[in-house]
Amino acid sequence: MPIFSHYSDRAAARPGTGRVRRTRRATALASTAFTLSLLTVPAALPAHADEGEPNGKNAEPRPPAQMSTVGGTQLGRPGTQVKLKPGAPKLPAKVTARSWIVTDAESGKVLASHNAHWRLPPASTLKMLFADTVLPKLPRDRTHKVIPADLAGMGEGSSLVGVKEGESYTVHDLWLGVFLRSGNDAVHVLSAMNGGVAKTVKEMNERARVLHANDTKVVSPDGYDRKGQMSSAYDLSLFARSGMQNKDFREYAATATAKFPGETKKKKNGKKQRESFQIQNTNRLLTGDVGIDPYPGIAGVKNGSTTHAGNTFTGVAQRGDRVLLVTVMHPDGQEAHGVYKEAARLLDWGFAADGKVTPVGQLVGPGGAASGGGTPAGKGGEAGGPSGAHAAARHESEPSGGAGVALGITAGVLVALGLLAYGVHRRWPLPDLARRRRR
Repeated sequence: MPIFSHYSDRAAARPGTGRVRRTRRATALASTAFTLSLLTVPAALPAHADEGEPNGKNAEPRPPAQMSTVGGTQLGRPGTQVKLKPGAPKLPAKVTARSWIVTDAESGKVLASHNAHWRLPPASTLKMLFADTVLPKLPRDRTHKVIPADLAGMGEGSSLVGVKEGESYTVHDLWLGVFLRSGNDAVHVLSAMNGGVAKTVKEMNERARVLHANDTKVVSPDGYDRKGQMSSAYDLSLFARSGMQNKDFREYAATATAKFPGETKKKKNGKKQRESFQIQNTNRLLTGDVGIDPYPGIAGVKNGSTTHAGNTFTGVAQRGDRVLLVTVMHPDGQEAHGVYKEAARLLDWGFAADGKVTPVGQLVGPGGAASGGGTPAGKGGEAGGPSGAHAAARHESEPSGGAGVALGITAGVLVALGLLAYGVHRRWPLPDLARRRRR
C-alpha cells in the first residue's frame, strides 16, 4: 500500500524560512517512516471477507493455512477435501462458495468439504444457534406485549417480520417470524423475553462451546453484521443438527407459509379488530422462486444475507432413507439464487455419492471432549486472515447426473439421527413437505 507524504515547500521561496522548511521536511520524513513501520506490524483485527484492496477492487480473501481440526485433521486444511472411491460421482464444478460442507445427518460423517473451518460472517444462519439456545426455554403459548425497549439496538436495514410496539404476540408467532422472514424484530423481542440481548448472546456463546462450535463468536443474536462476529460452515452444520432434534424447531424450519398477527385497528362500528397477514419462508429451496424450483425432500433450515457475509445457507433434505446436511457460505454472487443452486448441486452430489466416498471428518456431538483441536473464537482463521500458503485447488469436475428422482418427505417417515454423543439413537419425523403445510 503506497504511502504519500503531502507537504508544501513554498516556504523555500520566502526569505528567512530555511529553518522552517528543513523542520517541516524532517517532520514529514519522520511521519512517513513511522507510518511505514506500523505497516510491518500484523493487523490486530482481521479483515472482513469483502474488504477491498487499495485500488478499490474487492480483494478475494484466502483461507488460513491452518484452521480448527475439530471433527478431524483433514477438516483443518484449506481447499476441497474429498476421498472418492471407484465409481463415485465427481464433485460439481460450479460451486464458488468460499466455504461449504456436506454431511450425513444420521451418522454425522463429513462426505466432502471446502474450507470447512474458515471463520466467516454468518448472517442470519446464526439464528439457528439463537433458536437452539432460546426456543426450549419459552413456552410457545406464552404472550408478550411489545414495548419500545424490546426493539432497541437493531441494525440499520435489518430484515423485519413486522412486529409492532404495543401489540401482543405469542412465542409461537415470534418464532414463525424468525424462521420464515428472518425477522430481527422477532429475535429482539424473544431476546427480551429471555432476559435481554446481552444475556442471550452470553448463552448463545456458551451453547456454541457445548456443541464444540469453537469457530463461532456471537456478538448479536440475529446475525446482523457486527465486528468480530464469526462462524463457519462446520459450526453452522452443528447448529442445524442440534436444532433439528427439537420438534418445534423442525416444524418452524419446514413451514413454507403462515399467518402473522398485524395491527389492531378500529372498525367503522367502533369495535377493535386484530388483522393478520401472510408471510412466506425466504428459504428458496423450500418455497421456490423465479428461476429456482423447491428442492425435493427439503426440510429447512435457514438462509441469510448481509454485506460482509454475502449469502449463506444451511439446508437439510431427505432422499429415500438418507438425510443430508449442507452448508454454503459466500458464493461469488454471479448466479441468481446462487447460494441455493450451489447447495442443491452439493445435495445432489451427496445423494449420488452414497456409499462411494470415504468420510473426511465427523460432526462431533455436544458435550464431552471433541476429536481434534480448535482455534478459540477470536484467535485467527477469520476471513481475510493471513495464510502461509495458497488455498488448495478446488476439485473441478462436471456436475454429477443420474441421481434419480427424489422421493420427498412424506408424513410419518422416521429419519434416524444417530448422535452417539447424545447417549441415545434418536429418531425424529420430518414434516410433510409435499403438501406444504399452511397455517
